[in-house]
Amino acid sequence: MIPTSLSSKFQGVISMNAFRCYLSEFISTFFFVLAAVGSVMSSRKLMAGDVTGPFSVLIPAIANAFALSSSVYISWNISGGHVNPAVTFGMAVAGRISVPTALFYWTSQMIASLMACLVLKVTVVEQHVPIYKIAGEMTGFGASVLEGVLAFVLVYTVFTANDPRRGLPTAVGPIFIGFVAGANVLAAGPFSGGSMNPACAFGSAMVYGSFKNQAVYWVGPLLGGATAALVYDNVVVPAEDDRGSSNDDATGV
Repeated sequence: MIPTSLSSKFQGVISMNAFRCYLSEFISTFFFVLAAVGSVMSSRKLMAGDVTGPFSVLIPAIANAFALSSSVYISWNISGGHVNPAVTFGMAVAGRISVPTALFYWTSQMIASLMACLVLKVTVVEQHVPIYKIAGEMTGFGASVLEGVLAFVLVYTVFTANDPRRGLPTAVGPIFIGFVAGANVLAAGPFSGGSMNPACAFGSAMVYGSFKNQAVYWVGPLLGGATAALVYDNVVVPAEDDRGSSNDDATGV
C-alpha cells in the first residue's frame, strides 16, 4: 500500500495544472535551446567556419541573453520559468517545489532540448549540431568548477528575481536573468563553453552522438545551483515571513 504522503505528492504532479507547467517548460526550453545552439551554428556560417574569432563568442552570448530572457518571461507565471535543470534542482533543494515535480520538469526540459537540436540537425543539413567542449588549457575538474560557478551566479539571480519581497515588476526579473547568462557566456565561452544548462548540453550531445565530458555539464551546474539556493534562502536572505506564498511564485504546481 502506498503511503498517504507519497500518494498525495504524486497526485499533485499529475493534474491538468501540472501538465500546463510541464508544457510551459517544454516550450520555453525548446525555444531557448533552439536559439542558443542555433546561434553557434549561425556564427560559424557567418565566419566561414572560423571558431576562434571574437564573434564566435559574442553572437552566442547575445543570443543566450535575449533567448533566456524571453523564455523565462513566457513561462514565468505558469511554471516559474526554470528552463534549466540546475534551476529546477535549486528550487527542489530549497523546498520550493517537490522532488516529483522537479523530475517531471527535468523530463520536459530534456525532451525539449533534444527536439530543438533535432530540428537544427534536420533543417541545417550542411552543419553538425555543435556540442560544448573544454579548451585544451582546461582540465575536466577545472571546467566543472567553472560551470558550477557560472550556474551559481545564474541560479542566485533567478532566486533574487523571483523574490516577491523585492517588489520587482514581472518583466524585469527575466531581463536580469538573461543579462547574467549572456555575461557568463562571454566570460567562460572560450574555456568551458558557458553552458550552465545540463539540458542544453544533453540535447546537443545526444544529436551529435558524443557524450565526452558530459559529466562536466551536469555535476558543476547542479552543485552550483543547489549551493546558490541554500545560500540565498538560508544565509543571505533568510525567510522571515511565511514562505508558503512564494511557493506559488516559484512554480505553478
